Amino acid sequence: MAPQQNKRILYVGGLTEEVTEEILHAAFIPFGELVEVNIPKDHASKTSDGNRGFAFVEFELEPDADEARFNMDGAELFGRVLRVNVAKALTHKLGSSKPVWSADSWFQNLSEDGTAPAAPS
Repeated sequence: MAPQQNKRILYVGGLTEEVTEEILHAAFIPFGELVEVNIPKDHASKTSDGNRGFAFVEFELEPDADEARFNMDGAELFGRVLRVNVAKALTHKLGSSKPVWSADSWFQNLSEDGTAPAAPS
């Protein structure tokens, strides 16, 4: 069964590193009450406050989110054009959350005492 898409949560792409959650909150609050503004951090960035260029904005009401999407998609913020869409539901990729021991072949490679085989050199 496919995950249910929450149409109150918007994906906002095209952000510069200067954009903070407070700035994004101020840009989207005119369309309705916000539940949360989340900007994922770029841990590989040299600056401690670097973002990954996108964010998620959750509204209290779906019509408010729809109005924000309609008005903010293509708008400019800090010299960049925003892409605003309904956020896709989180899905788990097949096999990505499987432990190695879930495959029968992993068990076949165990030594007799139950320890994992040594890494090939």
